[in-house]
Amino acid sequence: MTKAYSFELFPPKTEKGMTNLQATVTELQTRNPAFFSCTYGAGGSTQNNTFATVDWLREQSIDTAPHLTCIGNSVTETLEILQRYVDQGINRVVALRGDRPSGTGLIDSELTHANDLVALIREHFNDHFHIEVAAYPEMHPQAANFAADLNNFKRKVDAGANSAITQYFYNVDAYKRFVDETSAMGIEIPIVPGIMPITNYSNLKRFSDACGAEIPRWIAKRLESYLDDVDSIRAFGEEVVTQLCAELLEQGAPGLHFYTMNQTAPTLALWDNLGL
Repeated sequence: MTKAYSFELFPPKTEKGMTNLQATVTELQTRNPAFFSCTYGAGGSTQNNTFATVDWLREQSIDTAPHLTCIGNSVTETLEILQRYVDQGINRVVALRGDRPSGTGLIDSELTHANDLVALIREHFNDHFHIEVAAYPEMHPQAANFAADLNNFKRKVDAGANSAITQYFYNVDAYKRFVDETSAMGIEIPIVPGIMPITNYSNLKRFSDACGAEIPRWIAKRLESYLDDVDSIRAFGEEVVTQLCAELLEQGAPGLHFYTMNQTAPTLALWDNLGL
């Protein structure tokens, strides 16, 4: 099976940010990725920015997979967004539960879990969309336990998901075990590792604390030792993540999905090191 490589973007908030993003995409597009995904803020908080980014990507005839979340939209609004994407010729979406915007209470939503969203898409659009869902090799931070998390993942697959993209991780064994356990449950969809380049330790630690991704102690201690030596952090990060990607591909991962953080250099360094 041909391996698929893709890039994730987040929608910029300013005109300058959009200009920078367009330059980033233009450079990344030279590598002919399978698609670009575009994130969707907590509670739909970046909805208009997401639409603007997706609109520009489609104007460039770039294969695009918008993120879509349950939280913050009614069923009617969700179907309107999906129809918008159909009209743009988009046939891939990343279906997520989503997070509440910080500082808010519970949001009344007709769709409460990602499997509800997947089922809704299948009900109204049949097989038009290739549906990506999220996977968590180190367990979703809000899951009760690993068994519950695996069952939640199976519900998304049973509802009609075509493939999955994982939260980023730095432990190959966590991914391998997750794939083995889902396979034992009869799950056969491709589970693509999400790859986060390491360029800034404080930012990475903050992201990881929020999403439940583990930074192995040996990596954390080495990064801490570099203090503000940005060049050493990036060189070490590139070495570690290149090795991670190489091991994943060697073990049969169906591709890689790079969390670019709207930057070209860190991702392209990995890409070129791997000879993709």
